[in-house]
Amino acid sequence: MTGREIFKIWAPVDCKWTDWVRPVPFASINNLYKINFTVPVINYINKMQENTAIILDLPGGDSIKEGLALAMLGFRPIPLYNGTNGQAGATPLVDNCVIENALIWGASELEKLELNKDAPPAFLADSNRAHRFKFNASVFDNSWDLYAQDMPSAEYFINNKINKVIVREETVQKDLIRILYKFQKKGITILFTNGYEEPKVTAVKKPPSKYK
Repeated sequence: MTGREIFKIWAPVDCKWTDWVRPVPFASINNLYKINFTVPVINYINKMQENTAIILDLPGGDSIKEGLALAMLGFRPIPLYNGTNGQAGATPLVDNCVIENALIWGASELEKLELNKDAPPAFLADSNRAHRFKFNASVFDNSWDLYAQDMPSAEYFINNKINKVIVREETVQKDLIRILYKFQKKGITILFTNGYEEPKVTAVKKPPSKYK
């Protein structure tokens, strides 16, 4: 399949939430080959909840693999990856090839599922996106951030009956915190889980002014 065909599988035009699927990683997919991954077993949620959105902020392709596990429960996985590949002769800060390969595999898995057009979303992000350790000129800075416009607004969530967001993460990223804080201010309940424990309601602290 071409990158365009794979993108259409992840972002079918007649489904809610797919307007937020980012096209950037699909542009480089054509020269890659499919690698088979394994869908993990998840324990922090065991059924689809129509009032709940999930954010998987995990390293590399882990969020895609876990996103497929959630898809099997009825959630619609929405890739938010917005990083480019490294330039020739340079070492990229973020390895996006594993993400692209996981998107190829994930597309073939998604095709096997019959998701509801209004299925609640599970947003997929790479927690390695903000690695910024440029130690010499041969390093290509392809790091990226999540911004408010990269996700639905709190008002859009509420208007579509989403009043709870579960964040599955290992380390909370500053860019995500400022988005979650805005959700919280509008009345959306925020829960965190490390993947092993049940999601717990957490009060998101106001981020420093430079991260607002």
